[in-house]
Amino acid sequence: MIYFNSTKNNHLHVNIETAILKGLPDDNGLYMPESIPVLGPDFWNNADGMTFTEIALEMSFPFFEGSISKTDLGKIINHAFDFESPTIKLNDNLYCLELFHGPSMAFKDFGARFMAGIMAHYLSKSDKKITILVATSGDTGGAVAQGFFGHKNIEVIILYPSGKVSEIQEKQLTTLGGNISTLEVRGTFDDCQRLVKSAFLDSDLKQKHNLASANSINIARLIPQSFYYAYCWSRLKGIGKPIVFSVPSGNFGNLSAGIIAQRMGMPTHKFIAATNINKVVPEFLKTGVYNSISPSETTISNAMDVGNPSNFPRLLALHENNIELLRSNISGFWFDDNQTREAMLEIYNKYDYTVCPHTAVAYLGLKEYINKNEADTLGVFLSTAHYAKFLDEVQPTLNHKVEIPERLSELLNLEKKAVGISSEFNSFKNYLLKK
Repeated sequence: MIYFNSTKNNHLHVNIETAILKGLPDDNGLYMPESIPVLGPDFWNNADGMTFTEIALEMSFPFFEGSISKTDLGKIINHAFDFESPTIKLNDNLYCLELFHGPSMAFKDFGARFMAGIMAHYLSKSDKKITILVATSGDTGGAVAQGFFGHKNIEVIILYPSGKVSEIQEKQLTTLGGNISTLEVRGTFDDCQRLVKSAFLDSDLKQKHNLASANSINIARLIPQSFYYAYCWSRLKGIGKPIVFSVPSGNFGNLSAGIIAQRMGMPTHKFIAATNINKVVPEFLKTGVYNSISPSETTISNAMDVGNPSNFPRLLALHENNIELLRSNISGFWFDDNQTREAMLEIYNKYDYTVCPHTAVAYLGLKEYINKNEADTLGVFLSTAHYAKFLDEVQPTLNHKVEIPERLSELLNLEKKAVGISSEFNSFKNYLLKK
């Protein structure tokens, strides 16, 4: 059985059930596996003949062995991943990994649906109830709301920054009701994230509620996100060129998941951390100095507006806290809104392909890397959300109307239900104590 410790305490040992249901260790670090299982050459050599769910089961079972049977884990996986994750060819050396075909039309569906199934399985063994707290800069909240909606013994409270998510994103967060409650915070995403972390450390709240997290601070979000890297790699490996993944990055859970797949044995040439002007990690990779941005800057790629990425300690831990090892594996680039809009238009004109602002940032990161490196590689940029979730930016940039999927257009007529609170912790604490 693989045990988990804290990024702040290597001597802490908990099993995976505790790590997932608790979310954060008491020292405010992040749970990490004490060792990452390596899958042998047989798996990687034959992965191109496996389905997504078969790859997911083989990659996840080493983490859950001794906690969940392989049969039960397979059932959770088959229920969670009932949608596609296609890799789209734009030219011979350029591909886009589409991760927006799940219920909320964002990549967060992979983590949220898997985690909901895992938590429900653990809770079914007892009468235990949990309250999940989740901060969102846009897409996480919608995916968590969809993934956990209607689950028994699980209450979800979502915090989002007022005025800093798109209209469709906001409707995804605020219209379900039932076991989903939403708080509209007068502040930034970093304020929302700080409130959630503070709640986990508050003795009064811990006594009243059994708190858990559905943000990427929860290790159950990262494990399933590693699956689509391996699946994409398996579909491209036969071309015979080194593969580079460019990841639009905010809280850095997505990139951390890619590194986990790499540590499990996936042959990868390079990762690219592509950000907007909240460029904490690209600047760190350049200078070796970590300077958080407070408050985070507002951009058109709002899901990446993070000034103090929570998963940065995991990135370090995955590289043995060795800065040079981190730099050798990850290249970092950042781009402003004007560059992002230009990239959206370029991709549309050049490839007849429409992308959201976040995807455009990943494309720019890949383009910048290729310009600086002449190696003959296959470039994959991750598309993390459907472009229709960002109509206010996509349509004016491309100068034409885009098609809105029915499941998103239906949301626009639903009534928003959210409680407004300040960014002060006492406001949030009082709300929770009254629940």
